[in-house]
Amino acid sequence: MLSPEVLLYGLPLAFLAGFLDAVAGGGGAITLPTLFLMGLPPAQAVATNKLLAIFGSGSGTYQYARAGNIEWPLVWRLVPLALLGSALGAYLVQFVNPNLFRTLVAVVILGVGILVLANKRFGLEDRYPGLNAQVYAVCLPITLAIGLYDGFIGPGTGTFLMLMFALVRFNLVRGSGNARAVNFATNLGAFVYFLLGGQMVFWIGLPMGLANALGAALGARMAMLRGSAFVKWMYGVVVLVVVARLLLR
Repeated sequence: MLSPEVLLYGLPLAFLAGFLDAVAGGGGAITLPTLFLMGLPPAQAVATNKLLAIFGSGSGTYQYARAGNIEWPLVWRLVPLALLGSALGAYLVQFVNPNLFRTLVAVVILGVGILVLANKRFGLEDRYPGLNAQVYAVCLPITLAIGLYDGFIGPGTGTFLMLMFALVRFNLVRGSGNARAVNFATNLGAFVYFLLGGQMVFWIGLPMGLANALGAALGARMAMLRGSAFVKWMYGVVVLVVVARLLLR
């Protein structure tokens, strides 16, 4: 039986994960291994991790929304596709070799991260043109694919979303705000699914969720205070964390 002492390291790691996730995504790459380390079986760890994610992504979304850093007309159009993709990914996981897919995604994330960091101006200026055909052409299929990935594996979903929003010329602060809002919706859908399954460990998930929310609030405020250059630096850190999580699973 698990001892409450596991929260001594679970709470600070949940806080750190919330901070990183609110800035550049990738918090699940920290919280899920932490729950496994605590001794939770896979089904309970995955379900409890979604409870944490609700707190963290909700807190980050609130902070960005309050400062006007979420483009709601675009986000509301993307949420249904993200939910559809997430449900499809959860279904397809039984038919695809997850280890091969995980390695492929790790290579893609690392390659994309290098390209983003190598381009000194990428994501630093906000030149979003508004809803037009080009924005739809980029965001609709990519959101569906990211939702599928979120349902299939998960770690790095917010990081992929940030990249997508940067491709349609949001700066990285607004891109992070949009990513948190979409990711909150996908987390909410998964939360309901796992809640009905009865696998959540609430005495662990609730306090770690609150720590995650506090970290997310601080991370979002720091991102907005320090600007896109800070977010870009943190993006590089998160890329390394997510790649390590995928390859060392």
